[in-house]
Amino acid sequence: MRQATRRDLLKQGSLLAMLAGCGLLTTRQAMAAEAAGFDAKTLAEALKSLGSAPTPSNEITITSPDIAENGAVVPVAVTSRLPKTQEIYILVEKNPNPLTAIFTIPDGTEPFVSTRTKMGQSTNVYAVVKADGKLYSTFKETKVTLGGCGG
Repeated sequence: MRQATRRDLLKQGSLLAMLAGCGLLTTRQAMAAEAAGFDAKTLAEALKSLGSAPTPSNEITITSPDIAENGAVVPVAVTSRLPKTQEIYILVEKNPNPLTAIFTIPDGTEPFVSTRTKMGQSTNVYAVVKADGKLYSTFKETKVTLGGCGG
């Protein structure tokens, strides 16, 4: 995966501005992520913002280290084997803002995502998958030896 250049960012910003200017992208759509729970302060609030309570599922796999030496860059990957996966959410329970990432999975795309996240302390990492309009979840504990959220 190559790193985005300044030129790439300018192209993307210009495209978003053009779509907004033409009325094809509304402010409400652009700010949808905010409404999706990134401002939640607890895991319960973040889960509530996603909709109904997720059902535990063994069809979701989280890959993260058992022990992360540096909480500032903890690799997390999620794979869903649920049919009709639409979205994947990553939540870190004890972070100041638990909702860490939202990924939209287009039809026909392999439901796998990978990112790096900050973790302030040892905690559970949750993966919530929206598949066929329903929410499913699983979690994994990750221990952190050096906090990344001001710890």
